[in-house]
Amino acid sequence: MKVALIGCGAIGTVLANAIDGGRAGDAKLGWVYDLKPKKSEALVNGLYSRPKIAKNTSEIYADKTVELVIEAASQQAVDQYSLDILRSGKDLMVMSVGAFADEKLLKSVRTAAERNGRKIYIPSGAVLGIDGVKAAELGKIQEVVLTTRKPPAALAYGEYLRKHRINLKGLKQPKVIFDGPARRAVKAFPASVNVAATLSLAGIGFDKTRVRIVADPTIKRNVHEIRVKGKSGEFVTEAKNVPFPESRRTSYLAALSAIRTLRNLSEIIRVGT
Repeated sequence: MKVALIGCGAIGTVLANAIDGGRAGDAKLGWVYDLKPKKSEALVNGLYSRPKIAKNTSEIYADKTVELVIEAASQQAVDQYSLDILRSGKDLMVMSVGAFADEKLLKSVRTAAERNGRKIYIPSGAVLGIDGVKAAELGKIQEVVLTTRKPPAALAYGEYLRKHRINLKGLKQPKVIFDGPARRAVKAFPASVNVAATLSLAGIGFDKTRVRIVADPTIKRNVHEIRVKGKSGEFVTEAKNVPFPESRRTSYLAALSAIRTLRNLSEIIRVGT
């Protein structure tokens, strides 16, 4: 299966190396693209397979041998490229799933996939228990709460903190900096809570899924806790993830989840949902 990669940052690099090393099933990397050409060049120079560097995404769309395009860039990239990817006859894997908090975009992408007979893959990402949420949703889920704890340095950025005059410098104790629906959470912290979007799509939606974001100076890892209550019972999962050294906002598990999704596409026996 020939794939293309959009985004050559931390997650894109881990994915590319996994594909190059044969750890992602039968996937073969044919193209890479990044808005910053130097990132593409640096990535390709470290790969045995030496995929082509696209000058623009149109080159990827035009290659009929590419079956799947992996987005590992940003929510803006999902908004900009996803429809054209699907319309060009390729499947799509989305890492910046928070983009789908935009109902209009989600509807358009779903329609484009249906009309072109394509698939959209969303890895479980940095959380545990997505398989349980999907199963529980078939019954009835009454409540889903995601609590994300990160070191202050991983959250101390962006317009949301400035707008709400939240200062995390010198923080000594854990501080709740957001408590509300997932739809607002993914817009307020687009690079930190893509997990909230994945959870929402698997369960009861962006407006019913509650998200709590905690800046915690006592931890060094990114912690995601999911609590679910429904007709099938209750369950709690907690992931204490090692962050990327290059990007404290991103968990290493998110990249591994994408690699696992690629491997699933070529495996005869698949375990779990």
